[in-house]
Amino acid sequence: MTEPGSAPGARGAAVGRRIGIGLMYGLWRPRVLGAWRVPAAGPVILAVNHTHNVDGPMLMGTAPRPVHFLIKQEAFAGALGSFLDAIGQVSVDRTGTDRHAVTAALGVLDRGGVLGIFPEGTRGAGDFASLRGGLAYFALRSGAPVVPVAVLGTAERAGRMVPALPPLRSRVDVVFGDPFDAGDGSGRRTRTALDAATVRIQQQLTAHLTEARRLTGR
Repeated sequence: MTEPGSAPGARGAAVGRRIGIGLMYGLWRPRVLGAWRVPAAGPVILAVNHTHNVDGPMLMGTAPRPVHFLIKQEAFAGALGSFLDAIGQVSVDRTGTDRHAVTAALGVLDRGGVLGIFPEGTRGAGDFASLRGGLAYFALRSGAPVVPVAVLGTAERAGRMVPALPPLRSRVDVVFGDPFDAGDGSGRRTRTALDAATVRIQQQLTAHLTEARRLTGR
């Protein structure tokens, strides 16, 4: 396990990206739009909608840079937990404020890495209708730009050989949006500033999802 208070290794995330590329392109047919919008260097937060467990691995295999995801601690059990830790993912306890996860995530950004977040906190409709405040906190605390990402097609059920997975060799669209600053330029990190940033983020993510659906026809 990653030591409490330390950032996960960049090398592990790079290995995870190579594994993700092989698996995602081997099992499905990802169509990636706008990957050039992700800054080539420096800290970045990828804010991703979430309708299926494969959304995280799909982004790891299609993003132009290695990604460290915040993943529920329940997944860090047994062999899977060891694997997730080895590829630089961050375990988070969703029942309260997980200071170890916060420190590790900020460490990724301080190092100039890419942090992946499901801002809705859990799988659902994937429409960004209900956002938690964690994304706003990381964005304001680090100053990192937020890149909205829409993963479309993983929740489709028709023709599945394996019920828990999208249909094999089906098309999955991954659409990256323009990076934006979550803050208002004042540098404030008060509760009011966090609430305002959350509203600003939700507006940006919802607009991106609408545009992504228009572009892909989904």
